[in-house]
Amino acid sequence: MSVPPKQRQVSLRGASAKEITRDALLEKVSQERELRIYNRRASAAALFVQRVWRRYNAIKKVSEQLQREWETLTDQHNNEMTSGWISKNLLRPFLFFAARSSTLHQKLQFTNVKCMSTCFKILLQSINSADAEKNFCSLAVGTHEEKSTWLYQAQKLISLCSFILAECDITCHGNENMVPLTVLAMRLSISLSDLKSWKSLKSDDNRDADIAVKRLIGFMATRKSAMYSCIRKYIMRLGSQIASGKKTIVSTEDCFVITASAITLALRSFHSKRLDVNDTDISNVNDASKQYCVFILTVPYLTQCLPSLLLPALKHESALLPCLDNLLISRDKIFDQILKLEQSENSGPCAEAIPCFGWALANIINLATEYSDDSCATGHFIQGLDCRLYVQAVNIFSENLLNWLESNVGLLRKHSDELLATDYSSEAVDSDNSNNMKSSYIDLLKPVHQQWHLRNLLIMVKKNIPTQVAETCAANQSSEYLGNFKLLNVIYLYYFMLRIFSFLNPFLGSLPILNILSFTPGFLVELWEILEVSIFGETGHLSHEVKFCKDTKDANVGNCNEAIYDTRQRRNMKDAGSKWVNVLQKISGRSTDGKYADSNDGPLSPDQVNEDVHDLWDVEAMRRGPQGISKDLSCMLHLFCATYAHLLLVLDDIEFYEKQVPFTLQQQRRIVSVLNTFVYNSFINNGGPSNKIVTDVAVRCLHLLYERDCRHRFCPSSLWLGPARKGRIPIAAAARSHEAAFINLQCGDPSTIPSMSSLLTTVPHVYPFEERVQMFREFIKMDKVSRRVAGEVSGSGSGSIEIVVRRNHIIEDGYRQLNFLGSRLKSCINVSFISECGLPEAGLDYGGLSKEFLTDLSKASFDPQYGFFSQTSTSENNLIPNMSARLLGNGVEMIEFLGRVVGKALYEGILLDYSFSPVFVQKLLGRYSFLDELSTLDPELYRSLMYVKHFDGDVAELCLDFTVTEELCGSRVVTELKPGGKNVSVTNENKLQYVHAMADYKLNRQILPFANAFYRGLVDLISPSWLSLFNANEFNQLLSGGNHDFDVDDLRSNTKYTGGYSDSSRTVKLFWEVVKGFIPIERCMLLKFVTSCSRAPLLGFKHLQPSFTIHKVACDVPIWATIGGQDVDRLPSASTCYNTLKLPTYKRSSTLRNKLLYAISSNTGFELS
Repeated sequence: MSVPPKQRQVSLRGASAKEITRDALLEKVSQERELRIYNRRASAAALFVQRVWRRYNAIKKVSEQLQREWETLTDQHNNEMTSGWISKNLLRPFLFFAARSSTLHQKLQFTNVKCMSTCFKILLQSINSADAEKNFCSLAVGTHEEKSTWLYQAQKLISLCSFILAECDITCHGNENMVPLTVLAMRLSISLSDLKSWKSLKSDDNRDADIAVKRLIGFMATRKSAMYSCIRKYIMRLGSQIASGKKTIVSTEDCFVITASAITLALRSFHSKRLDVNDTDISNVNDASKQYCVFILTVPYLTQCLPSLLLPALKHESALLPCLDNLLISRDKIFDQILKLEQSENSGPCAEAIPCFGWALANIINLATEYSDDSCATGHFIQGLDCRLYVQAVNIFSENLLNWLESNVGLLRKHSDELLATDYSSEAVDSDNSNNMKSSYIDLLKPVHQQWHLRNLLIMVKKNIPTQVAETCAANQSSEYLGNFKLLNVIYLYYFMLRIFSFLNPFLGSLPILNILSFTPGFLVELWEILEVSIFGETGHLSHEVKFCKDTKDANVGNCNEAIYDTRQRRNMKDAGSKWVNVLQKISGRSTDGKYADSNDGPLSPDQVNEDVHDLWDVEAMRRGPQGISKDLSCMLHLFCATYAHLLLVLDDIEFYEKQVPFTLQQQRRIVSVLNTFVYNSFINNGGPSNKIVTDVAVRCLHLLYERDCRHRFCPSSLWLGPARKGRIPIAAAARSHEAAFINLQCGDPSTIPSMSSLLTTVPHVYPFEERVQMFREFIKMDKVSRRVAGEVSGSGSGSIEIVVRRNHIIEDGYRQLNFLGSRLKSCINVSFISECGLPEAGLDYGGLSKEFLTDLSKASFDPQYGFFSQTSTSENNLIPNMSARLLGNGVEMIEFLGRVVGKALYEGILLDYSFSPVFVQKLLGRYSFLDELSTLDPELYRSLMYVKHFDGDVAELCLDFTVTEELCGSRVVTELKPGGKNVSVTNENKLQYVHAMADYKLNRQILPFANAFYRGLVDLISPSWLSLFNANEFNQLLSGGNHDFDVDDLRSNTKYTGGYSDSSRTVKLFWEVVKGFIPIERCMLLKFVTSCSRAPLLGFKHLQPSFTIHKVACDVPIWATIGGQDVDRLPSASTCYNTLKLPTYKRSSTLRNKLLYAISSNTGFELS
């Protein structure tokens, strides 16, 4: 019988159906346990709070009762106050309710102020009493119990007085009663810690009294007393009052008394040491110096906050030297305390802009020096200063400040950018305040960038002894910093300052430091000497020159020993007559190149050095880049590069090449080899962001030396190529990586640039010029392929540009039809010419007519008579934009169009027989031009400026001012070199400014608008990254070809023959014999006759487009013309648009030579046929 479903039973095995699962049970138990724990903790917390409250309430009641009883007591017992009564009845209850109240409220109450004033008056009256029974300080020499009681109560009083000092605000109108109280508190603190104030002291008690005072002073030097932290708060209030310009509400006398007393207390431990030196004294001084470093030296604007009368006490050697010495010994502990202090204080404008390390740095510099704000030439260190301790302390704080700046510079810039992006006036004011604070902070570092500061340190380095070793140093010989004072210490100091100024000086950057380093006599030379020894070793630099002499081909170099001896002699000789002969030769324009060629120390000719000795210039110590050098060497290299780069900006060629100051040319080559190897390996070994700063400054210095070498060679080409001789990547790969690197650089993401790409972008000179030309061709090839892929047809076809040009209006027609095309000008141009008679010329353009068009267009446009370009007054007759062009209606637009014409010629590989001024090309390459480059633009003006620069007399007699007068279109135009320049006379003090201002105007300001216009047109076709591979001279070679001669065999192997000629034809053989017999200028004339350009393509005639072609012109002559009789009378002709020479079938070489010379000398080509 089946059971209905509702009646079916399931066995639960003894468990109820309502029971929960195991996991749920465990969770429930856990929750109940946590609840019980929470309840117990809550009960305990409630009991604790109740106990604290009851304690507080009980203490409050007791304090109030004691205070009432104390007030009554003081009113009734004015004449019965003995020392014991003061200690027991007056101070014991007073210290209880006064200290408790101050601790609980953290602020003084009015009733407490009154009680404290009463108590302090009683104590001061007691201490000034000559009666030992009534003098409170007599307890210090009493029984043991009295001594202990006095010391305890005196310590409490010192802490209370310090607390009162911290609460004193002389600008707050609600605190009028605090100032008298603070004056009393300071007087009491001074009296307690000074034996001379104890009027009742007997001579027999001096020893016990001295012990008691030293114990009290020892307590004052500890952190437990909080005295130094309270003094810090008071001084910082003074500083904020000075910065805000608030007026004090108290008399100047009271303010001075409080401040002077606070400084006296801060220096008490240092002054007490001089009485009787023992271990306790030394311990007190060490403790005090640590507190002083943490709380006093880190006060913002310390020396500006305090009255000038008090500064000598802070600057005294007895106070400053122990702090510097303990700073070096206990650096880690002191720095930890400074960090804790910085974290505990509320952040303010001073803390946000400059950390405590920075303020300590500025304060140490100002306390250790005496100088005048009016004069930068006068100043000195304080008497008795140990320069070794001073420099090392400055270096320690500078390094920490620099680390802070490097870690916070991103946040600071972000905050500044956010302020600039908003219109909130309050935030803008905050930003201005931050900049003002940085500027005022930099002003505190003024002694460092004064020449006397560096000179005195260099003098101390030479003496190798400090001015005076502090007594604390002699007493504690465990200091790891005790040692000789070396130049490396000074180098570190100025390295840190250079970096700090670059961060914090919003207007001038590191310029003040660079000025003092560059123009202090002897410093740069000494810096290079120690750097040279670190790199080459003690004798390495000498062997380097020996090897150089051995590997030199030129016989004029002579014996190496003689060369080195001559170099040393030149360093020591000071023959003014010979120097000024060179100067006068330079000013008069007389060449001295012949002298250079004969001098071992002069610039090298291209054939002087064996190009195979690359190892000579690959400096071994620099082969791993910044990762392979020590921290000391990196610091020295950074400072040297920054300083020398700054000096190179103002060092003219007379000083560099003739006077050879500050370095001889041999030294210059060693410097270049070091920097070149270092920079190359920095990129190859991927130095990383940590080494980017030293790499950047080395690159800048190397660029300046390279540009000077490009202008006037002093280094062999093997030097520049040496480091990269084995590691160069293939040309095509280098071209692609360089293009990608340049794009990333423009996007502001240098971190994504590969090392080899960065190398080619930054220092392309490590690749031979020929390889860079191949890269340029590779760029153009890649660009044409990409345009073809994108549908922009670059060859002949449907995408070509058809233009019609009148030969007698070639500039106007070309400008009208091509100027608006922009980058579309890269496409093929099909030209149809209209003759001067107005008829269309027959013929199809297969590339020759477009070449002829570009050649004739550039010939007409760059003709000085046309007015847009003029020729320089140098022998090269380089082209430079005509300054009058801006007065024409479309002058700037036409120069922009000519930039496109030059770009089209470079893009198509068409050579133009023109060279631009290096100054103009420098602008196209985005580079600044300096004084000596003026000699390539206006030699007469350059000689005049050099005359002014080296003028020994009074320059004011020349009657010059800061203006330049020019003649434009018949009118005289006066331009000021600086605002108000017509009212500023040139004197001996500002003549350097005048010389460089005039050069800057001629080389940069005047030419820049035309260069920008030309550049805009040029970059429509030629990418700036392609141009960055070349210097100014190389750009001209790229445009107009190689040297003024060519390889005849190379031309012959790349020549085509048409019309029946072949390489074995008799006339062709005669032609090549005649061409080989030409002198170089005649060969160039032949090349110009055929191709319209007198120079050969840079990479050989295989790159000439179209190819050089000799076409046969058949002529009927008698068979005996080869041995006598009439030869062909017809002249050769040329079709320059197709690079074709139409050569008649001459039979004799003499006839061919004479006819060819006549043809190429007639400046005509096609018409001769």
